[in-house]
Amino acid sequence: MEFKKYITEFIGTFFLLFVGTGAIIVNHLSNNALGHMGIAFAFGFVILILIYACGHISGAHFNPAVTIAFSVVGKFSKGQIVPYIISQILGALCASAVLRMLLGNVCDMGGTFPTLPVGSNLITTSFIMEFVFTFLLMFVIMSVATDSRAEGSFAGIAIGLTVLIGATVAGPISGGSFNPARSIAPGIISGNMEHLWLYIVSPTMGAICGSLLYTVIGNSPSPSHEATCANINLDGTYI
Repeated sequence: MEFKKYITEFIGTFFLLFVGTGAIIVNHLSNNALGHMGIAFAFGFVILILIYACGHISGAHFNPAVTIAFSVVGKFSKGQIVPYIISQILGALCASAVLRMLLGNVCDMGGTFPTLPVGSNLITTSFIMEFVFTFLLMFVIMSVATDSRAEGSFAGIAIGLTVLIGATVAGPISGGSFNPARSIAPGIISGNMEHLWLYIVSPTMGAICGSLLYTVIGNSPSPSHEATCANINLDGTYI
């Protein structure tokens, strides 16, 4: 059963990168045919789809920062952190490798880099952007994944729209990663790992802070549940 979860995390993260960063590459090759909003919708909707497709198997994390944050607040087994993160990063690496084989080393394989504003506060601005939107993402995930009062059937929509909003606003500034695996893979496969630390540290800190805050203000006397981004039990029934 555990091995099935790892395979699912691999597959989900693969398609997250293949669709999301693939949209960035295709947009570049097609002279901005998709546009910024097209890329944002690609990321938001692929997450939405994958949560409903995979949430009942692995919990649909697809993000090392989410896995770590769940564990910090006691909603995920510490023994599964490393296998989950390895599965996520391998899935992301495979997606970037396939995209490079198909389309070439274009646009740094859709990697994330600080872009705006130009100036001395470039890194600081991107760091804060990644922190804030990963905080929001994890806060939403905690609500729909761990609180029995939330409407679990709409979890995928809530999380997908949060990613869409984050990509829309933060995309032109920081690249809109909110996910270490999403930045690590394009960086390694393209060979451009400049500022990669930012996209590992900031999203992880943001996710941990978001989960801790929801644990404090969203605490209810209702029984807690093991964290799954789709809020669905393994037998397919909604929590």
